[in-house]
Amino acid sequence: MARNKFDVDEELEEKYQKGSLTRALQYAKPYRLKMLAALLLSCIASLLSLLSPTLMQQGIDVAMPNKDMGLLIQLSLILLFAIVTSTVCGALRGILMANVGQSFVYDLRCDVFSHLQRLPFAYYDSRPQGKILVRVVNYVNNVSDMMTNGIINAIMEFLNLVFILVFMFAMNWQLALLVLTGLPVLLGFVYLIKPRQRKTRLINNNKSSNLTAYTCESIDGVKVSQIFNRQSVNEKIYEKLSRAAQKAFLDTVYISNTMWLASENISRTITSLVYVAGVSWFTPSIEIGVIIAMASYAQRFWQPIINLANIYNNFLNTVSYLERIFQVLDEPVSVDDQPGATDIVDMQGNIEFKNVCFGYEPNQHVLNHMNFKVEKGQSIALVGPTGSGKSTVVNLISRFYNVTSGELLVDGRDINSITLHSLRSQMGIMLQDSFIFSGTIADNIRYGRLDATKEEIVAACRAVHADGFIREMENGYETQVNERGGRLSQGQKQLIAFARTMLSDPAILILDEATSSIDAKTEHLLQKGIEALLKGRTSFIIAHRLSTIKNCDQIMFIDGGQIVECGKHDELMALKGRYYELCMANARDTAVEWNEEIDGK
Repeated sequence: MARNKFDVDEELEEKYQKGSLTRALQYAKPYRLKMLAALLLSCIASLLSLLSPTLMQQGIDVAMPNKDMGLLIQLSLILLFAIVTSTVCGALRGILMANVGQSFVYDLRCDVFSHLQRLPFAYYDSRPQGKILVRVVNYVNNVSDMMTNGIINAIMEFLNLVFILVFMFAMNWQLALLVLTGLPVLLGFVYLIKPRQRKTRLINNNKSSNLTAYTCESIDGVKVSQIFNRQSVNEKIYEKLSRAAQKAFLDTVYISNTMWLASENISRTITSLVYVAGVSWFTPSIEIGVIIAMASYAQRFWQPIINLANIYNNFLNTVSYLERIFQVLDEPVSVDDQPGATDIVDMQGNIEFKNVCFGYEPNQHVLNHMNFKVEKGQSIALVGPTGSGKSTVVNLISRFYNVTSGELLVDGRDINSITLHSLRSQMGIMLQDSFIFSGTIADNIRYGRLDATKEEIVAACRAVHADGFIREMENGYETQVNERGGRLSQGQKQLIAFARTMLSDPAILILDEATSSIDAKTEHLLQKGIEALLKGRTSFIIAHRLSTIKNCDQIMFIDGGQIVECGKHDELMALKGRYYELCMANARDTAVEWNEEIDGK
């Protein structure tokens, strides 16, 4: 499928995948009794509705010529009963199928969402969020009706054909055969346009998915768009994608209408032939009531054919949706508990890399035969140029990705032999992009530890100096914040994330540019909290600020996926190597910024 592109169509097999439909039927299986009840109600309603032409024929050919008012009243009462009962059965059937449809949606959507929660970072790295979202919401909604009502309707329409044929042949077999002459013509037409129908459906889904992906991306980046005055450019891109989606949708409508038009024309033609044949060829052996009744049955016979054609159209669309939904469910969970994996209890925090290689893309290594060992309680600073592999190191320790080759040991155990839950539940990870969820500030802080008390939350916030600004907000810790923390500054979001990490009381702590958005004054206050947090814990710190890393037990300078220098701050400065050059460059930049600020004042 498309990799990080909203304007690249996703690829699916051109050939219809029968397995997708069979697999989807498993979701309807638990509700088969309700569906059978709905089918029974539909059969009753259909049979009662088919009495109407027969009752009408009896009234025209028997009751009215003989002026039998008693029979006419009797026929009218039977017709009224049939109409009322048929309506009630239809209403009950609708209630049943609405329940089944929503249950189907619930089960399928929960499975998709649950699978998405387990998929590795690599899956999300390679796909626009909108193309994932459209599967969980739009596609699941669209398939539910077809997989519940559609199944019942298809069976019911087929049974309607059988019922109507029985009524027609029982009334007049010659006219019944005439009605059937149009069926081969329609089947031939369906066969001819079938490939075109599937193709237009696939294109329509692709263009709709592209539009959703770009919409999500634009909403997420609306602030940047306005800062750079990109609105007019974005609108043109959106118009192009929207126009493509419109054209694709209209193409599917044209094909669907072609099917409807063919069915309707054949139906009208055959009904007309019934009248002509009944009047011209079979008179006087056929009474006028029989001709009217047969014409009515002819119209009723073609209505299920038209309905089946519409169901077939929807079926093709549903299959294309199902293929995409199951494409998500079939995505392998490459980072998962290995067979025989066990919990790690009371993790100490000893970490060792043995000849570790890793790459995000095949044959493109980010880490090249990396080796190092960290003892319990040590603090390690990872420094180096952008793209050198610093974040990759901590991503592997967190097992967000699997190593390509080599060994990564935690407390002497291969990280793959440890269950993910026991590993990550004893780790605290602070990323540069501090994600804030919608809800209260307290909810965000206790996100990783739901049983935390209010006192523990406040204590964690005081330790990282977040308590002050939180209490100044209108509702303190119960203040509602928007998704991604729209009401908060970047520094405030990072302090909340810091409190969230501290509250989890981890054995291994990872700080990936965790103080990058905090001002120097706040960072100075926070430093004591960080020191308390690091005490007794193995910690990995990625930062550019010297104040954050100079007191670490070891500083590793990474470049080209390898450790080129390692030691304490004073040792590395004495070497006057890569680390020394980095510190000097940062010092010069800081001095320039400081002088510019003084000159500005």
